[in-house]
Amino acid sequence: MTQSTEPRTVSGAQQAAHTVYVDQFTNGVLDPHKPMLGPVKDGGFIIANTAPGCWGPMITPSLQGGHEVTVPVAVENAEVGDAIAVFIRSLRPTSRATASGNDLVMEGRFLGDPFVAARCPGCGTLNPETRIEGIGPEAIRCANCGADVAPFTFTNGYTMALDADAGLGVTLPREAAEQIARQGREYMAVPPNSVQNPVVTFAPSDLVGVIARMRPFLGQLGTTPSRAMPDSHNAGDFGSFLVGAPHGYAVTEEELGDKTDGHMDINKVREGALLLCPVKVPGGGVYLGDMHAMQGNGEIAGHTADVAGLVTLQVKVIKGLKLDGPVLFPVEEDLPYLARPIREHERRQAQTLASQWGVTELEETAPISFVGTGVNLNMATDDGLKRAADFLDVTVPEVLNRATITGGIDIGRHPGVVTVTLLAPTETLRKRGVWELVRAHYNLEQPQNT
Repeated sequence: MTQSTEPRTVSGAQQAAHTVYVDQFTNGVLDPHKPMLGPVKDGGFIIANTAPGCWGPMITPSLQGGHEVTVPVAVENAEVGDAIAVFIRSLRPTSRATASGNDLVMEGRFLGDPFVAARCPGCGTLNPETRIEGIGPEAIRCANCGADVAPFTFTNGYTMALDADAGLGVTLPREAAEQIARQGREYMAVPPNSVQNPVVTFAPSDLVGVIARMRPFLGQLGTTPSRAMPDSHNAGDFGSFLVGAPHGYAVTEEELGDKTDGHMDINKVREGALLLCPVKVPGGGVYLGDMHAMQGNGEIAGHTADVAGLVTLQVKVIKGLKLDGPVLFPVEEDLPYLARPIREHERRQAQTLASQWGVTELEETAPISFVGTGVNLNMATDDGLKRAADFLDVTVPEVLNRATITGGIDIGRHPGVVTVTLLAPTETLRKRGVWELVRAHYNLEQPQNT
């Protein structure tokens, strides 16, 4: 796990492709020193077959990050200090079944962090290879000594059959869960190059007959951090586990700032959304994964229904837009009510009111969401507020007021991911070089005062 001090560079000699197809996965670690795929053209497309996220990798000790995301793709002309706009053009689940639930850490089966450094309780091998013997929570066995080696089990879990065409899932009884468990990779449509143990192998069935609506999104979408980092820990809450950790990916508080917050679990990161990501290594290194079939705000169970899927992204470099973390432009229906664009009929009514009080000019605005992460929700909110203030070049108190009357704070993931959403002045968005993207995204008119 030795890390070099300088991120790799992306060769300009390699010709960029209009479309890059991705079917390769990391070992659970986002490492800027390892080769990237691509590069893809500025304005080009990334098409990926993603592997299921949380639970499968969590019960696969050889994976060192808690997830199994795609190998990053370099983007043409993306340099440190730029941003990459990622348009989620399509997102289609391919799994026919999945399993999930609350987790219980199995003591004695890891070194400091069960997501990163699983250790066999039998032979002591760190991140051992495994084999599946039968079904159930004791089916994951160390390839070296045969010991039950999964570092997690369920406290309350479910197996769910999925119908993507109908947009529904139904939780199953034990007999059906066991049938699926015996053909786990097939039912979950685990991609060929994925090494994870399918979580349906555990055959949990504590919830039966529950109907859930599907609204798929990406739990992981972002750019490569500037130091090697376990993928699920590329965020302020999970990343805090790395500070002073006993394994090889330990960081200091300052070094944790190298993250890019690609592990968001924000259910608004779905088809039709636009995400701006920081570039902290040459080429940016766009990666994705951890598709979820559905999730309520907060992901309060700690996990949700992981699925494999097909994803099409389009990328565009925004030169000189330095970001610390992601900026999100959700589809309009996902915006807080107060943050939805002010439409022409509302503006006319506001002008009538304003004229009665001597207000001669009304602000032109557009929606924007800033992602904040931290050890807990308070710290995540503070992070999001500061990022908003820095981006808009205003004070945090001004952001507080704007978010209160024209937006809101929403929980992405408990314990420490939020979005700070507000209506921002279009003049500022123009100065930051994103106005035309935002205008097209929300079908806005050109401001009248330009």
